[in-house]
Amino acid sequence: MTRAVYPGSYDPVTNGHLDIIGRAAHLFDEVVVAVLINKNKRTLFNVEERQDMLRDVTAQWDNVRVDSWHGLLVDYCRENNIKAIVKGLRAVSDYDYELQMAQMNHQLTGVDTLFMQASPQYSFLASSLVKEVATYGGDVSTLLPASVEQRLQQRLAETR
Repeated sequence: MTRAVYPGSYDPVTNGHLDIIGRAAHLFDEVVVAVLINKNKRTLFNVEERQDMLRDVTAQWDNVRVDSWHGLLVDYCRENNIKAIVKGLRAVSDYDYELQMAQMNHQLTGVDTLFMQASPQYSFLASSLVKEVATYGGDVSTLLPASVEQRLQQRLAETR
């Protein structure tokens, strides 16, 4: 079985994330969408909420599983017998950072990283940008799954 992990914070999951997940689901027998826990990063949604949103919006793919992880991603790969990491790239600036991470991960454990370019309609899309636009009342309905946009709007209303 070929397995890959698609790591991220997913705060919140966007249509760009779903594009990569769907494309990876066609390439691998199993794709694990791993919500990475970074105690230093302030998030709008807690880990369980992000996992719930991901489970909801990835239910269409039978071979996609949602999990979470705190620590080195390569340790997660080792513990779960995963040989590939999938990373989405939006721009050259993403590549510079992700290449260093990929080389370090390969050096540590031999796990390979596969880069998937963002589809053109999502090449500008970042969760942080979506949150900022939504905070100021901008329309983000075409950037997120409907259920995620609803939860985002509810959360923002709670914090106002």
